[in-house]
This record gives sequence, C-alpha cells and structure tokens, in this order.
Amino acid sequence: MRMLFRDIAGDPVAARGSVVCIGAFDGVHLGHRAVLARVRGRACELNLDAVVVSFEPLPREFFAHGRAVARLSNVREKIEQFREAQVDRALLLRFNTALAAMSAQDFVERVLVRRLNAREVWVGEGFRFGHARGGDVDLLQRLGREHGFTAQALEPVVVEGERISSSAIREALAGGSFALAARWLGRPFAIGGHVVRGQQLGRKLGYPTANVRLGSRTSPVDGIFAVRVHGIDDSVRPGVASLGVRPTVNGKEPLLEAHVFDFDGDLYGRRIQVEFVEKLRDEEKFSDLDAMVKQIDRDAEQARDILLRLGAG
Repeated sequence: MRMLFRDIAGDPVAARGSVVCIGAFDGVHLGHRAVLARVRGRACELNLDAVVVSFEPLPREFFAHGRAVARLSNVREKIEQFREAQVDRALLLRFNTALAAMSAQDFVERVLVRRLNAREVWVGEGFRFGHARGGDVDLLQRLGREHGFTAQALEPVVVEGERISSSAIREALAGGSFALAARWLGRPFAIGGHVVRGQQLGRKLGYPTANVRLGSRTSPVDGIFAVRVHGIDDSVRPGVASLGVRPTVNGKEPLLEAHVFDFDGDLYGRRIQVEFVEKLRDEEKFSDLDAMVKQIDRDAEQARDILLRLGAG
C-alpha cells in the first residue's frame, strides 16, 4: 500500500481511475479479504488503482456515544491487513458528525467520484451508506450509472455453513471459541502493542509479565488465557496471560499481561503480538497475594498442558 489518506477533501488520489471497496473492515476477516482480493484483481485487469475506503472511528463506535464497543483490530492492525492485501491506496475517513450527516448522494459525488475517480465499486451484501443509512446497493448502482462507475455486491463468504461477519467472530471470541474465530479470521486472534513498564508486581511474585496497554480499544475477550507470544525473537513463545483490570491489586484500566514461559529478558519498548489459544477462566479478585499466586501456579500449569497438547508449546 503506497498511500494512506484521512480526509474527504483534497485532490484526486487515483488519477488513472480506481476500483474501490467500502466497509468498516473490523478484523479484516475472510469475507473482507475476498472483497479486497476481488478489488485487487479487477484493478490489475483494468490497469487502475485498488482502493479501500474505511472509517475511524468505526461508525458503530461513533454512534455508541462513548460506550465501550469491542473491536477485533485497532487502526494499526487494520492498516497492516490492507497492506498485506496489496491495495494501492487506503482512504481512512474520520467518522464524525459531518460525515454521519452526509447524504448518500453527496458521499458518492465527493468521495467516489471526485476523490477516488471510481470506475468500479465493490461492497458487501446488505451494504448501507449515507445519512441514516439511507443508501443501499440499488442506489449506489443508479448513481454509478450517472457518474460513470459500476457497483456490485459480493456474496457473503460461508465457512462450514456459517456466514462470516465481524459480529459473529466477536461472539465466538467472547464465548471462548478461539479455533472457530481463527478459521473465520483466516488467522489466530491476537492483540499487539508495545511492552510498557508496569508495577513490577509480577516479577516480585515469580511471574514477570510483558504488559501491553489497550488504550481506547475495547477487547472482545477478557480473563486468563493460554497464549503464544510473537515478536520476542524468531520463535513463537508459549505463555499464560491475563486481560482485565486486575481487581486484586485495585487496577483501573484494562491491561494485557503476558508471562512468557522460560524467558526472563528485557522486552520494554518492543512490539509483540499475543495470540489467544484457549481461555482458562474469568478474572477474579483474591483475598490476598498468596491466594492469587497459588491460582497463577495452577493457571501456568494448565496453560503449559494445553499448549503442549495442541502442539503450540
């Protein structure tokens, strides 16, 4: 991906014309990747630019008015997936009051026609756009005939009889079905970030952890997990992790804490990816630190057994 843009206004970003797909793309799952692959293929056939249009924050986050909304991927991870799909341009529009109020016709004229010089537009089944979701695929096709582009909706991708969607994947993860979520995502679910310094409590208790802050992101999972950690070196390291507010030590913000088995190096500042393999239990508040350490001992042993059984250890 050569260029990333954030604004509706500006010069055309695809002078030779473009093949465009539009969506929220939370998680960039197999269904999304089918759309991206179609756009990339058509752009190559027509010698046009492959362009993806998405939104940050996600529309459902904007309309939640500050309520926590679980996400499968953050902005960086989404952009990385676009790059892997080999699109030429990404228009990552700021979803705000002005964009929410924009009519479907204005969106077509200002974004697809003026900004992107669209020749083909691909969307998912049931696609809606514009103020109050007033636009649909039929309207997009009619406006396309007026402005010189075609518009088509791809059939949903179905795996094992189930239609893939971001909401279905979030539900699978919340229910602990990590293998199912991985099949629908096309990769294991993971959360990445830079390792930050914590209270050093884990090290004092015999379980040093690599801590990753979630920031404004709300995870679709919480609790204690068997995990695999990527980014430490060329290997993938087994471990046990917690994701939550740490009630025993009066934590406030959600934090991902990963203990990597048989490793005691310095990871501060390094970017890692924590892959969730299986949930062990919910987070709980213990009466004291001794009780918590005993449970961590059991968690670590269980996580080792799970990872060895799955060949992931």
